[in-house]
Amino acid sequence: MLESGHSQKGWTSPQESLRYLFMHITHLSLTNFRNYGRLELDLPLGSILLHGENAQGKTNLLEAIYYLATSRSPQADQDSQLINWDAAEAGDSVVVGRLIAQVATQAGSRHIEIRLIQEQGLSLRDGQRSFRRQALVDRRKVRLMDLLGNLRVVMFLPQDMQIVTGSPSERRRYLDITLCQIDPIYCRTLSGYNKTVEQRNALLRQIGEGTSSQDLLPVYSDKLIELGSRIFARRSLFLGELAREAQRVHYEELTKGTESIRLRYLPRLQENGSGSRGSVGPLIALSEWLQENQMDQPAIQAKFSEALAAAQANDIARGATSVGPHRDDWRFWINGRDLSRYGSRGQQRSAILALKMAEINWMNAATGESPILLLDEVLAELDEHRREMLLSYVLKSSQALLTATDPAMFTAGFMKQSTSMTVSNGRVQPDDD
Repeated sequence: MLESGHSQKGWTSPQESLRYLFMHITHLSLTNFRNYGRLELDLPLGSILLHGENAQGKTNLLEAIYYLATSRSPQADQDSQLINWDAAEAGDSVVVGRLIAQVATQAGSRHIEIRLIQEQGLSLRDGQRSFRRQALVDRRKVRLMDLLGNLRVVMFLPQDMQIVTGSPSERRRYLDITLCQIDPIYCRTLSGYNKTVEQRNALLRQIGEGTSSQDLLPVYSDKLIELGSRIFARRSLFLGELAREAQRVHYEELTKGTESIRLRYLPRLQENGSGSRGSVGPLIALSEWLQENQMDQPAIQAKFSEALAAAQANDIARGATSVGPHRDDWRFWINGRDLSRYGSRGQQRSAILALKMAEINWMNAATGESPILLLDEVLAELDEHRREMLLSYVLKSSQALLTATDPAMFTAGFMKQSTSMTVSNGRVQPDDD
């Protein structure tokens, strides 16, 4: 198993490996977030078990940390849902939800804050109260994307099985959130690309309706090619690295050499539905081509340009851009078969566990710091071997927060090495020793 001190250059000395253990939250503050009217909580290093009955706020704590790290909620579709219900209904002119984490890192302490501001005025779009977000790092306002990377997390959820069985958008979301925590250039490029897709799609609809000419289409297409080619290259590199580590973890640690798993990138550099189930051969070939040409941006741009040109007539008829990274996918194969179609529930769980463990090791190697682990009621779904493997990663991390309704599922040895806290009705109380 990879230790926290493993790097791409090889094993480090015990002294050097200490630098991988710095990132952790020392204090968490929540105001008007979910069921927390007000919370001030000091967090120690190591594993922290949050236990209590259902609907008491355990998951909300993990959600708050994940939101501070990624600017997204793993649970809510809209940020306005995160505001404390009682505060939102109080009728005040302005309601502010505030999430603050004091984070210790190799570079020193950071003060990370997100404000969720729900104002009295009504939004013209949906008739609800208007809503906006503010992000601050060290008490200075920044763009939301500039918040990313100041706090890095890996989250385990029961619904992570959707990464295997769900839609391509679920897998793209996982990919983008993981990469954006590490690579701000990728995140900015992705933001620009998504805006360009929206603009190009609006123009395609106008052309199809006869209310606009095609004169501006090359402008948006060229911008799409420039930004999208960088995204194709970065995703290819990332998924290649993640695939190798997931295969190692799965083969050596989870299945003891009995099953081989493969993660394949399926870049949408070709039209006509070649990404549908059962016809991924052309996309696999494109993935292999990208692996060989990751550093050749002109070649990637030329191939993307050719694909856009071939799809242009259909895109105008549909009013949407059919090729590009916004249509990408990636999947698992186990012993040569598509895991989402042919894998058992146990095999799918093993694949997700291998993926998350690979993500931890990849972040360690990429940043020199262990990410904070967030585990929401996932151990109950694992057999003894998988549980043991996951807890070995938990105990080696700089900081991990786990939720459970029943602490009895944890061994006495694990409890002895962990801090235990009871969560009840939006209050968190450290247990007595």
